[in-house]
Amino acid sequence: MSEVFKSLSPAEFFYRNREIAGFSNPARALYQTVRELVENALDATEVHGIFPLIRVYVERDSNPSHFTITVEDNGIGIPPQYVPQAFGQVLFSSKYRLRQTRGMFGLGAKMAILYGQITTGKPVEVITSPLNSKRIYMFKLMIDIKRNKPIVLEKSSWPKKKNWHGTIVSVSIEGDWSRAKSRIIEYIRRVALITPYAEIIFQGPDNTYLHYTRVVAKLPKPPKEVLPHPYGVDLEAVKMMIASTNEKNLIDFLTKSFQGIGRIIAEKFLKEAGFDPDRDPKSLNIDEIKVLVNKLKSFNEFKPPRADPLSPIGAELIAIGLKQILKPEFVVAITRRPAVYEGHPFIVEVGVAYGGSVPQVQEPILYRYANKIPLLYDEKSDVLWKIISTFDWHQYGITFPAPLAVLIHICSTKIPYKGVGKESIADVPEIEREVKNALREAGRKLRTYIQRKRKLEETYRKLTLFVRYIPEIAQGLEVLSINPKSKKKELSSDVIVDKLISILSNKLENVNITKDLINKIVVAIE
Repeated sequence: MSEVFKSLSPAEFFYRNREIAGFSNPARALYQTVRELVENALDATEVHGIFPLIRVYVERDSNPSHFTITVEDNGIGIPPQYVPQAFGQVLFSSKYRLRQTRGMFGLGAKMAILYGQITTGKPVEVITSPLNSKRIYMFKLMIDIKRNKPIVLEKSSWPKKKNWHGTIVSVSIEGDWSRAKSRIIEYIRRVALITPYAEIIFQGPDNTYLHYTRVVAKLPKPPKEVLPHPYGVDLEAVKMMIASTNEKNLIDFLTKSFQGIGRIIAEKFLKEAGFDPDRDPKSLNIDEIKVLVNKLKSFNEFKPPRADPLSPIGAELIAIGLKQILKPEFVVAITRRPAVYEGHPFIVEVGVAYGGSVPQVQEPILYRYANKIPLLYDEKSDVLWKIISTFDWHQYGITFPAPLAVLIHICSTKIPYKGVGKESIADVPEIEREVKNALREAGRKLRTYIQRKRKLEETYRKLTLFVRYIPEIAQGLEVLSINPKSKKKELSSDVIVDKLISILSNKLENVNITKDLINKIVVAIE
């Protein structure tokens, strides 16, 4: 009996293997749908200089196991000619460019639509109005799984009466709110933590309501699209670049296809690699392309990858977010300088919150982020967890249980996720080293704060002890102030207090002893 061979479209592949994209069960699917739609909404706003206003609604349908998730943004909107493919064709996206974005695969929203289609049979509804458009457009879509093509069931448009721009997406899926609720609420909270410049409104099916207001009018630096770096390409990438280039010689091909290669460096590289600068790149055979790639990776005079395509949150915004959400007594935030792994630039950011409303824990509370995406699942398999759990906190003045929370954010043009579910980061030595250095830098500032706090507490403990003897000291000073011959006071009460302050100040260094302080302590003791 012979085997039967056939091909699968991308839509059919992910329909059959939806678990690898995070749609493994109704609870996880509900969480994943909220997450994917919110990420798209944020990318449609802040990247384009718009302060996000995101509304998220989870509503129970007539079938108690079916839910409609609606996410509305005030972003740039989607041109109507692209809406069917943007929501009805797997692996069609505006994000296939070399710059930092929350989404990577052009898959997330389409997976939610696919999941909804196979569990409820309902289409996705999209309402959008691009910037400067005079009309609003509405589509109802499904996905042709076999052909990986959109099926437009309904479309319409009408004149815009208000100056609204953005996108509203509604997807109906099978879900489990009772199990997904805590994850979704925590996800929204963590999004608000690193986007203090956004206003986020969430409403759940059981009257759960969250409203995070905008607390700062500052956006992170938007990422810029860049050319690939020669250290970050492989054989297939260079083959595709050669196939699509219009350049007629290798000099122009290198300088116009890669970042960090000027004409002088290109000439030097080609000479060392043994290639004729005037040769047409399309004339290279596979063995020559292989040599070219190996030489690109080993040539050490190329400039390092630029950080232009990255958009870190920034230490200031991280500190504001931690103060707003966690309300600690001390916050420190660090944004490291750009680093590189496998030709891809990345930046590590760390925020540490201590004391205040942060709960006492046996190990640090870890908030993981990658390209501004909160990572809630698969924590123990993440390299960030490995680092945080083996970090020597005792060296920085922390003895557990302690009120300590740590935020770690990695941004890159290529986050090394362990799977398309995008929930855990793989072990990459360069990333691991940068995270540890950022933690050490933050840890030193935390240690300084804790040492000062403990020294101050010890000083006030001593001060309280001295103040207990204020009545006796004051009485003695009063006796000394009376002239034995005239039996009259020579020192006023103010002078007595001033002498008392002088005595205590000499005993207690680094403490500002004032009349008001003494009076407060006396009242507290009495």
